[in-house]
Amino acid sequence: MDPHFSAQDVLRCDLCETPVPPMYCDFCHVKLCKACVGEHLSDLSKEHKVVPFKQRGTTPKYPKCPTHVGKLCELHCKECDLPVCLLCLSSNFHKGHNLLNLLEVNKSKQEAIEKDVDELLNSICPKYEEISAEIQREKTGLEKHYEKLTTAVTKQGEDWHREINIIVNKQKSEIDEMKTNHLAVLNKQEKEIKKITSDIKQCIVDLKKILDTNDVSLTTAYKSRNAEFRSLPPKVNVSLPNLSPHQINTEQFHQMFGSLSALSITTEEHGYTMKTPEAVSCPPVKPLLDEPELITIIDTGLLYNVTCLSDEEIWTRGHDKIMKLFNLQGKLLKSIQTKSGKIPQDIAVTRSGDLVYTDPDTRTVNIVKNEQIQEVIRLQGWIPHNVCSTSSGELLVTMVSDDNKQSKVVCYSGSTEKQTIQFDSDSKPLYSAGILKYISENRNLDICVADFEANAVVVVNQAGKLRFRYSGHPTSNMGSFNPVGITTDSQSHILTADNINDCIHILDQDGQFLRYIDNCDLQHPWGLCVDTRDNLFVAECDSGKVKKIKYM
Repeated sequence: MDPHFSAQDVLRCDLCETPVPPMYCDFCHVKLCKACVGEHLSDLSKEHKVVPFKQRGTTPKYPKCPTHVGKLCELHCKECDLPVCLLCLSSNFHKGHNLLNLLEVNKSKQEAIEKDVDELLNSICPKYEEISAEIQREKTGLEKHYEKLTTAVTKQGEDWHREINIIVNKQKSEIDEMKTNHLAVLNKQEKEIKKITSDIKQCIVDLKKILDTNDVSLTTAYKSRNAEFRSLPPKVNVSLPNLSPHQINTEQFHQMFGSLSALSITTEEHGYTMKTPEAVSCPPVKPLLDEPELITIIDTGLLYNVTCLSDEEIWTRGHDKIMKLFNLQGKLLKSIQTKSGKIPQDIAVTRSGDLVYTDPDTRTVNIVKNEQIQEVIRLQGWIPHNVCSTSSGELLVTMVSDDNKQSKVVCYSGSTEKQTIQFDSDSKPLYSAGILKYISENRNLDICVADFEANAVVVVNQAGKLRFRYSGHPTSNMGSFNPVGITTDSQSHILTADNINDCIHILDQDGQFLRYIDNCDLQHPWGLCVDTRDNLFVAECDSGKVKKIKYM
């Protein structure tokens, strides 16, 4: 169809509105009748190119030269990737450069654009639409999956409640049975006592009758039964039953219940992948308090180490051979003496609740099970000092060589050495040769060592590769950084006791300083541990007190 008549209304001259204008200015994009061509060309402020209407758009529109006013660029400099005019060509700026016909460059670019458009339309855009459709499908299935996940957790809870109810009902039945048996014994004993009491009272009546008569035969026939009654029946001793409830270990309780696998989102080149969890063991985010709060003070005597057996009980180690278990009210619950009678260097509690201690004098690491001490590790050429239990049930032990020139961290599974951490990637020692190196495993499986003589916290990953060193807050006005005790919490914070400066440093898992705990009247803090609720226990070596602090 003729473009003059392709619209609903007839095309008209843009100057006089004469219908069906035969001419067109390609530069000004104006429709012209023949009578108005001359008037349009008379405007000398612009360049014009009038062509027949059917040939509109065929005239190339050259770009204006940014350097020379009023000049159009008909060439393109390949080296500079810029359009150039004839005056640019005459300058030395483009001397020796490869100059191309701008129309050819334009044609090449147009072909490239056409290819891009084709690829966008037929290849790239459909892929994005496909991804979008896949996301919609995943979103549709997401609700069902998480509903199923919630149902699984609910069912697990119901199963646990059912098993607990079975145990409770069984023990209630046992209690009823014991009560019945106990009552039967008492009833039998009561019946026997009542019969004897009745016999005694009857005997008294009979004897009074004899005394009230003058019948010599009754008196002479009397046989005393007092010896019989004097011999009291045997006393029945009953040991009353008691319930010995085990302290609920919240961490173990959660582990036994089952954990959720982490929500894992990964991206792939030229694609998209999202792994949906089967059943997230991600702890809730707990912000640090602006002002940590001192909750409890437990007076235990001179001590250096503290480690949590539970949220209500703590083991301590002082400057003697006795390791002591206290509750939070300061009551001494249990005392354990080292097997050698020597002073232990460090203590820890395993995931199963057993106490572990190191004995440098005998070069051993020992475990206390049911109050019986078992030797787990015995070293030659090395002396064990500090120890911690890992989330997988293994032991991390810091040790120093006999000549006090080397130190290392060794991971043990039972008595088997699994891994040694001693040097960095440049074969330089990771740790100082000093003895004092408290150790802890972070939630992200980093191994954190407070190296007292190096004045640094040294953190390596699970493979033993150095992640970072922390040597104190750089803007601090405090004295030398002297880290001793170290622990970690559910947020992967690293907490270390600065004994000289009477404070606790809190770092994030990447070694960034977060804040101090310095407002709880700390006096030479030494050993540290946290319970399952992220309460901090601080052992003060001079005061002999353990302070429980809420900081999150």
